[in-house]
Amino acid sequence: MSRPPIAPNSVYNIGMTKDRSQTPAPASSKPEIEAFLEKVRALGPAVTAGGRGRLIFALDATMSRQPTWDTACTLQADMFREAANAGGLDIQLVYFRGLNECRASGWVAGSDKLAELMSRIDCRGGHTQIGKVLSHARQEHGRQKVQAVVFVGDAMEEGIDALCAAAGELGLLGVPVFMFQEGNDPVAENAYREIARLSRGAWCRFDTGAAHELRELLRAVAAYASGGRKALAALAAQRSGSAQKLLAQLS
Repeated sequence: MSRPPIAPNSVYNIGMTKDRSQTPAPASSKPEIEAFLEKVRALGPAVTAGGRGRLIFALDATMSRQPTWDTACTLQADMFREAANAGGLDIQLVYFRGLNECRASGWVAGSDKLAELMSRIDCRGGHTQIGKVLSHARQEHGRQKVQAVVFVGDAMEEGIDALCAAAGELGLLGVPVFMFQEGNDPVAENAYREIARLSRGAWCRFDTGAAHELRELLRAVAAYASGGRKALAALAAQRSGSAQKLLAQLS
């Protein structure tokens, strides 16, 4: 039975405090960023001409994520702005926190609505639920094509085999997952890399508190989801400095 439409300004439910290292993560190296962007460049067209892209924006909202959640609230508007140049983008917010709480919003077509949703959510302690995010992405894609999934987190506390199986299914369906890792947890890195590889997406680490790095990565994926490589090339032409160097890898 299909689920009734969800209002854009509401969320619905999808389905021990985490041990965190307090050691600051090293800044992303240029080769790592370029390797990520090269992965995006190698992908095929994301949408048909004149179509709107659909992107699932998934975030770990457990307690340690509050600073990045606040940053994401600000940066999400940049995704809409970049995507508008290539036909537009509909985004669905997915987050998990607390005791088995994993929720998704309706699809929104503007940054104001998404910002309003995010401003009402506070981070709470709990374990990761990445498996639910991947399963949800497959279900949404079954209803209407999803061009890409973005996940931002710093940990992984689930069975790796189940996550890999879910990621592989998304890869077969043509739904790449872009895993953005904050911090240097080796367990998370191993899992994130495999999820990205099997889904034919990409993994990239960003420095703790370095909003500019996350901003450039989110802009790149939003451009891809809404307009493919042509949109990424147009984005690169509009930038200068470090952003231009990054996006030049997609031309």
